[in-house]
Amino acid sequence: MANVSKSGYYRWLAAEQARQLREEADEQDLLLIREHFEKRNGKVGALVLKMCLEHKSGVIMNHKKIRRIMRKYGLVAKIRQANPYRKLAKATQEHQTLPNHLKRQFDQGEPEKVFLTDITYLHYGQGQCAYLSCVKDGASKQILAHYVSSSLEMTIVDRTLDRLIQRLDGNIHPEAIIHSDQGFHYTNPRFQARVKEIGFQQSMSRKSNCWDNASMESFFGHMKDELEYRDSVTLQELRARIKEYMDYYNTDRYQWTLKKMTPDEYRNHLLTA
Repeated sequence: MANVSKSGYYRWLAAEQARQLREEADEQDLLLIREHFEKRNGKVGALVLKMCLEHKSGVIMNHKKIRRIMRKYGLVAKIRQANPYRKLAKATQEHQTLPNHLKRQFDQGEPEKVFLTDITYLHYGQGQCAYLSCVKDGASKQILAHYVSSSLEMTIVDRTLDRLIQRLDGNIHPEAIIHSDQGFHYTNPRFQARVKEIGFQQSMSRKSNCWDNASMESFFGHMKDELEYRDSVTLQELRARIKEYMDYYNTDRYQWTLKKMTPDEYRNHLLTA
Protein backbone atom coordinates (compact mmCIF):
# COMPACT_ATOMS: atom_id res chain seq x y z
CA MET A 1 0.00 0.00 0.00
CA ALA A 2 2.86 2.41 0.78
CA ASN A 3 4.60 1.41 -2.46
CA VAL A 4 8.02 1.00 -0.78
CA SER A 5 10.35 -1.99 -0.79
CA LYS A 6 10.68 -4.27 2.21
CA SER A 7 14.42 -3.51 2.53
CA GLY A 8 13.76 0.22 2.31
CA TYR A 9 11.19 0.00 5.07
CA TYR A 10 13.51 -1.87 7.45
CA ARG A 11 16.38 0.53 6.64
CA TRP A 12 14.09 3.45 7.56
CA LEU A 13 13.03 1.65 10.73
CA ALA A 14 16.63 1.03 11.79
CA ALA A 15 17.49 4.71 11.32
CA GLU A 16 14.86 5.91 13.80
CA GLN A 17 17.39 6.51 16.56
CA ALA A 18 19.68 8.49 14.24
CA ARG A 19 16.73 10.64 13.12
CA GLN A 20 15.80 11.29 16.72
CA LEU A 21 19.36 12.33 17.59
CA ARG A 22 19.47 14.70 14.60
CA GLU A 23 16.13 16.19 15.61
CA GLU A 24 17.41 16.85 19.13
CA ALA A 25 20.62 18.37 17.72
CA ASP A 26 18.56 20.66 15.45
CA GLU A 27 16.50 21.81 18.43
CA GLN A 28 19.65 22.64 20.40
CA ASP A 29 21.10 24.55 17.43
CA LEU A 30 17.78 26.35 17.01
CA LEU A 31 18.05 27.75 20.54
CA LEU A 32 21.39 29.37 19.70
CA ILE A 33 20.24 30.62 16.30
CA ARG A 34 16.98 32.00 17.67
CA GLU A 35 18.83 33.85 20.46
CA HIS A 36 20.88 35.90 17.98
CA PHE A 37 17.98 36.15 15.51
CA GLU A 38 15.68 37.71 18.13
CA LYS A 39 18.42 40.00 19.54
CA ARG A 40 18.49 41.66 16.12
CA ASN A 41 14.72 41.76 15.75
CA GLY A 42 14.76 39.18 12.99
CA LYS A 43 16.67 41.49 10.63
CA VAL A 44 19.54 39.11 9.92
CA GLY A 45 20.14 36.32 7.46
CA ALA A 46 22.15 33.10 7.65
CA LEU A 47 25.54 34.68 6.94
CA VAL A 48 25.19 37.30 9.67
CA LEU A 49 23.94 34.64 12.09
CA LYS A 50 26.97 32.50 11.28
CA MET A 51 29.27 35.41 12.19
CA CYS A 52 27.31 36.15 15.38
CA LEU A 53 27.54 32.50 16.47
CA GLU A 54 31.30 32.47 15.90
CA HIS A 55 32.09 35.81 17.54
CA LYS A 56 29.49 35.91 20.32
CA SER A 57 28.96 32.25 21.21
CA GLY A 58 32.17 30.63 19.98
CA VAL A 59 30.18 28.19 17.86
CA ILE A 60 31.26 27.25 14.33
CA MET A 61 28.21 26.35 12.24
CA ASN A 62 27.94 25.98 8.46
CA HIS A 63 25.76 28.66 6.85
CA LYS A 64 23.91 25.99 4.85
CA LYS A 65 22.94 24.27 8.09
CA ILE A 66 21.74 27.59 9.52
CA ARG A 67 19.57 28.15 6.43
CA ARG A 68 18.14 24.63 6.71
CA ILE A 69 17.21 25.13 10.37
CA MET A 70 15.74 28.57 9.65
CA ARG A 71 13.53 27.07 6.93
CA LYS A 72 12.60 24.10 9.11
CA TYR A 73 11.43 26.24 12.03
CA GLY A 74 10.04 29.19 10.06
CA LEU A 75 12.62 31.88 10.87
CA VAL A 76 12.26 34.38 8.02
CA ALA A 77 14.66 37.32 7.96
CA LYS A 78 13.03 40.76 7.75
CA ILE A 79 15.55 42.06 5.25
CA ARG A 80 15.36 43.15 1.62
CA GLN A 81 15.34 40.33 -0.86
CA ALA A 82 17.19 40.34 -4.15
CA ASN A 83 15.60 42.62 -6.71
CA PRO A 84 14.33 40.42 -9.58
CA TYR A 85 14.11 43.41 -11.89
CA ARG A 86 17.88 43.77 -11.91
CA LYS A 87 18.07 40.57 -13.93
CA LEU A 88 16.33 42.39 -16.77
CA ALA A 89 19.45 44.43 -17.43
CA LYS A 90 21.48 41.27 -18.01
CA ALA A 91 18.91 40.03 -20.50
CA THR A 92 18.79 43.32 -22.42
CA GLN A 93 21.93 43.90 -24.43
CA GLU A 94 21.55 47.66 -24.86
CA HIS A 95 21.76 48.20 -21.09
CA GLN A 96 25.26 49.37 -20.26
CA THR A 97 27.15 49.58 -16.98
CA LEU A 98 29.55 52.46 -16.43
CA PRO A 99 32.81 52.86 -14.46
CA ASN A 100 32.93 53.97 -10.83
CA HIS A 101 34.14 57.53 -11.37
CA LEU A 102 33.21 58.60 -7.82
CA LYS A 103 35.39 56.02 -6.01
CA ARG A 104 33.62 56.65 -2.67
CA GLN A 105 34.57 60.35 -2.66
CA PHE A 106 31.04 61.22 -1.54
CA ASP A 107 31.91 64.49 0.18
CA GLN A 108 33.88 66.78 -2.13
CA GLY A 109 33.19 69.88 -0.08
CA GLU A 110 30.78 71.50 -2.54
CA PRO A 111 27.00 71.27 -2.41
CA GLU A 112 25.20 69.95 -5.49
CA LYS A 113 28.34 68.56 -7.09
CA VAL A 114 27.98 64.89 -6.10
CA PHE A 115 24.53 63.30 -6.32
CA LEU A 116 23.85 59.82 -4.92
CA THR A 117 20.75 57.95 -5.99
CA ASP A 118 19.11 54.61 -5.26
CA ILE A 119 15.75 52.86 -4.83
CA THR A 120 14.52 50.99 -1.75
CA TYR A 121 11.52 48.80 -0.92
CA LEU A 122 8.81 49.89 1.54
CA HIS A 123 6.42 47.21 2.82
CA TYR A 124 3.30 48.70 4.39
CA GLY A 125 -0.37 48.15 5.16
CA GLN A 126 -1.75 44.70 4.47
CA GLY A 127 1.15 43.33 2.46
CA GLN A 128 1.43 46.21 -0.03
CA CYS A 129 4.82 47.20 -1.41
CA ALA A 130 5.99 50.62 -2.59
CA TYR A 131 9.32 51.87 -3.86
CA LEU A 132 11.19 55.01 -2.83
CA SER A 133 13.67 56.68 -5.19
CA CYS A 134 15.93 59.37 -3.73
CA VAL A 135 18.74 61.72 -4.69
CA LYS A 136 21.10 62.72 -1.88
CA ASP A 137 23.72 65.48 -1.90
CA GLY A 138 27.13 64.02 -1.16
CA ALA A 139 28.44 67.06 0.72
CA SER A 140 25.47 68.46 2.64
CA LYS A 141 23.66 65.08 3.04
CA GLN A 142 20.41 66.81 1.97
CA ILE A 143 17.75 64.75 0.22
CA LEU A 144 17.26 66.89 -2.86
CA ALA A 145 14.56 64.86 -4.57
CA HIS A 146 12.44 61.81 -3.91
CA TYR A 147 9.52 59.95 -5.44
CA VAL A 148 7.34 57.14 -4.09
CA SER A 149 5.84 54.71 -6.61
CA SER A 150 3.72 51.58 -6.51
CA SER A 151 5.80 50.03 -9.30
CA LEU A 152 9.39 49.70 -10.47
CA GLU A 153 8.73 51.00 -13.98
CA MET A 154 11.10 53.62 -15.40
CA THR A 155 8.68 56.35 -14.32
CA ILE A 156 10.13 56.19 -10.80
CA VAL A 157 13.55 57.47 -11.89
CA ASP A 158 12.08 59.85 -14.48
CA ARG A 159 10.00 61.60 -11.82
CA THR A 160 12.96 61.69 -9.43
CA LEU A 161 15.11 63.39 -12.08
CA ASP A 162 12.27 65.83 -12.82
CA ARG A 163 12.17 66.87 -9.16
CA LEU A 164 15.95 67.14 -8.96
CA ILE A 165 16.08 69.45 -12.00
CA GLN A 166 13.28 71.54 -10.52
CA ARG A 167 15.21 71.80 -7.25
CA LEU A 168 18.45 72.83 -8.97
CA ASP A 169 16.60 75.47 -11.02
CA GLY A 170 19.16 75.43 -13.82
CA ASN A 171 22.23 75.69 -11.58
CA ILE A 172 24.23 72.67 -12.74
CA HIS A 173 27.75 72.32 -11.37
CA PRO A 174 30.22 71.98 -14.30
CA GLU A 175 31.70 68.85 -12.67
CA ALA A 176 28.41 67.39 -11.41
CA ILE A 177 28.35 63.62 -11.06
CA ILE A 178 25.44 61.30 -10.32
CA HIS A 179 26.28 57.94 -8.77
CA SER A 180 24.14 54.80 -8.44
CA ASP A 181 24.37 51.04 -8.32
CA GLN A 182 24.07 48.89 -11.44
CA GLY A 183 20.28 48.59 -11.21
CA PHE A 184 18.39 48.23 -14.48
CA HIS A 185 16.94 51.75 -14.17
CA TYR A 186 20.41 53.30 -14.24
CA THR A 187 21.83 51.08 -17.00
CA ASN A 188 18.80 51.89 -19.18
CA PRO A 189 19.93 53.83 -22.28
CA ARG A 190 17.02 56.26 -21.91
CA PHE A 191 18.09 57.21 -18.39
CA GLN A 192 21.73 57.50 -19.42
CA ALA A 193 20.87 59.74 -22.36
CA ARG A 194 18.85 62.06 -20.14
CA VAL A 195 21.60 62.27 -17.50
CA LYS A 196 24.06 63.24 -20.22
CA GLU A 197 21.64 65.82 -21.62
CA ILE A 198 21.26 67.43 -18.18
CA GLY A 199 25.04 67.75 -17.90
CA PHE A 200 25.84 65.11 -15.28
CA GLN A 201 28.66 62.61 -15.49
CA GLN A 202 27.25 59.20 -14.61
CA SER A 203 29.04 56.82 -12.24
CA MET A 204 28.16 53.34 -10.97
CA SER A 205 29.16 51.17 -8.05
CA ARG A 206 31.11 48.04 -8.77
CA LYS A 207 29.04 44.88 -8.98
CA SER A 208 27.87 43.56 -5.58
CA ASN A 209 29.71 46.30 -3.68
CA CYS A 210 27.33 48.19 -1.40
CA TRP A 211 30.17 50.29 0.06
CA ASP A 212 30.48 52.17 -3.23
CA ASN A 213 27.13 53.83 -2.44
CA ALA A 214 27.30 53.51 1.36
CA SER A 215 26.12 57.06 2.05
CA MET A 216 22.82 56.42 0.26
CA GLU A 217 22.38 53.04 1.94
CA SER A 218 23.03 54.68 5.32
CA PHE A 219 20.22 57.16 4.75
CA PHE A 220 17.72 54.43 3.88
CA GLY A 221 18.74 52.52 7.01
CA HIS A 222 18.22 55.52 9.31
CA MET A 223 14.93 56.43 7.66
CA LYS A 224 13.48 52.93 8.11
CA ASP A 225 14.57 52.91 11.76
CA GLU A 226 13.08 56.32 12.54
CA LEU A 227 9.96 56.56 10.39
CA GLU A 228 6.75 54.78 11.35
CA TYR A 229 5.38 53.92 7.92
CA ARG A 230 4.43 50.24 7.98
CA ASP A 231 0.91 50.88 9.28
CA SER A 232 0.10 53.27 6.43
CA VAL A 233 -3.18 52.21 4.83
CA THR A 234 -2.90 53.84 1.40
CA LEU A 235 -0.12 54.89 -0.94
CA GLN A 236 -1.19 58.51 -0.45
CA GLU A 237 -0.77 58.19 3.32
CA LEU A 238 2.65 56.58 2.84
CA ARG A 239 3.72 59.41 0.53
CA ALA A 240 2.59 62.01 3.07
CA ARG A 241 4.56 60.37 5.88
CA ILE A 242 7.70 60.12 3.76
CA LYS A 243 7.44 63.76 2.69
CA GLU A 244 7.08 64.79 6.32
CA TYR A 245 10.17 62.75 7.20
CA MET A 246 12.19 64.27 4.35
CA ASP A 247 11.32 67.76 5.59
CA TYR A 248 12.33 66.76 9.13
CA TYR A 249 15.55 65.12 7.93
CA ASN A 250 16.67 68.17 5.95
CA THR A 251 15.63 70.89 8.39
CA ASP A 252 15.54 69.42 11.92
CA ARG A 253 17.69 66.30 12.13
CA TYR A 254 21.08 67.32 13.54
CA GLN A 255 24.04 65.18 12.50
CA TRP A 256 27.31 64.83 14.36
CA THR A 257 29.34 64.52 11.15
CA LEU A 258 27.88 67.80 9.85
CA LYS A 259 29.40 69.78 12.73
CA LYS A 260 26.19 69.17 14.69
CA MET A 261 24.11 70.99 12.06
CA THR A 262 21.12 69.90 10.00
CA PRO A 263 21.71 69.19 6.29
CA ASP A 264 20.08 72.50 5.32
CA GLU A 265 22.22 74.41 7.82
CA TYR A 266 25.36 72.62 6.67
CA ARG A 267 24.68 73.49 3.04
CA ASN A 268 24.52 77.17 3.97
CA HIS A 269 27.68 76.76 6.02
CA LEU A 270 29.54 75.28 3.02
CA LEU A 271 28.36 78.06 0.73
CA THR A 272 29.54 80.79 3.08
CA ALA A 273 32.78 79.11 4.23
